[in-house]
Amino acid sequence: MNYKKILFATDFSPASEGALQYATSLARDSGALLLISHVEELPLPYAGGEMYLAQPEYPNPEIRRMLEAVVPTDKSVRYDHRLVLGTAAEDIVKLAEEEGVDLIVMGTHGRTGLKRVLMGSVAEAVMRHASCPVLTLKQANKAPAMTK
Repeated sequence: MNYKKILFATDFSPASEGALQYATSLARDSGALLLISHVEELPLPYAGGEMYLAQPEYPNPEIRRMLEAVVPTDKSVRYDHRLVLGTAAEDIVKLAEEEGVDLIVMGTHGRTGLKRVLMGSVAEAVMRHASCPVLTLKQANKAPAMTK
């Protein structure tokens, strides 16, 4: 495939770090622009009785610094960053459509069973709703150490 624009969505987890290597390789091999993105979810306002906790600054400057520190593993790959405020799955799909990307690459934690039901799957929701192909990469499990 010849991609012109690849969206790499990160949540800053080890699963995302592994997926960045694939996204970089695909962008390098096809000469694509790599859009490195993160969706910062806004918390619900909290008010208890007479006490109101002020909302932190958005976009969070620390999140922006973390995103800008995510760069392709190959220095020859062209890239740009996108920090979006909203809901992860919904806004990854929306960003992909707005940017006209050819492929979305993202890591997945590989949760199953009750953990998946309780925590949901951003990757699964993106796959269901995206109008372009989505490549998900499960975080590799480390092999147990061999003992003698």
